[in-house]
Amino acid sequence: MRKIILTIALLTAACGSITAGYPDWLHLNKYAAANKYVQSQPNEGDRVVFLGNSITEGWVEKHPQFFEAHPNFIPRGISGETTCQFLNRFREDVINNKPAVVIINGGTNDIAENTGTYNADFTFGNIVSMAELAKANGIKVILTSVPPVEYYSWNFAITDAPMKIKVLNDRIKKYASDNGLIYVDYYTPMVVEGGALNPAYTKDAVHPTAEGYDVMEAIILPAIDKALKK
Repeated sequence: MRKIILTIALLTAACGSITAGYPDWLHLNKYAAANKYVQSQPNEGDRVVFLGNSITEGWVEKHPQFFEAHPNFIPRGISGETTCQFLNRFREDVINNKPAVVIINGGTNDIAENTGTYNADFTFGNIVSMAELAKANGIKVILTSVPPVEYYSWNFAITDAPMKIKVLNDRIKKYASDNGLIYVDYYTPMVVEGGALNPAYTKDAVHPTAEGYDVMEAIILPAIDKALKK
């Protein structure tokens, strides 16, 4: 019991200032029914889980045809989530679905301080932990860059988002290179001067429009093909 309490305390601390009364703060129930359905279907060995935040969740809403055309793609995005929440639902939304590949796209909400003060080492460590969990379970890993953001409309106190995103992306890219993982760069083709997301691809400085998802799809599909052939 003491170990369980300690584990819960550590997880809560790692996620920052999440209130104790927050219902299902790990969002383990959001995809429970969808996961049950996936697990009831034949596994052809080509499942790909897209693990992410609102950028992934919005992908399904704004470009549903992308996922309809690829029924083996399993979107598991939850708006507002930070990487510590990803890590805590990794078993339910990734491992238990037995994918061949997981695509991890997270970090922007950490920088936006959605669940507490941003700690670059904690965020990077969460991404590394997910990659290690995936590899331990025979799941190939694609790590993606955080897309560019100049400012967060829900937290204008964050004035150095472009710098923090650039530093985190550099760390993710190096980790992928050092560990033989695929790295996908959404950042470079979508950024404009000052580290902002190109206005042609967004209406709120953070979330891609359909045109933005066109860019991302053209980049991610070859990476998925490469990972599945590994």
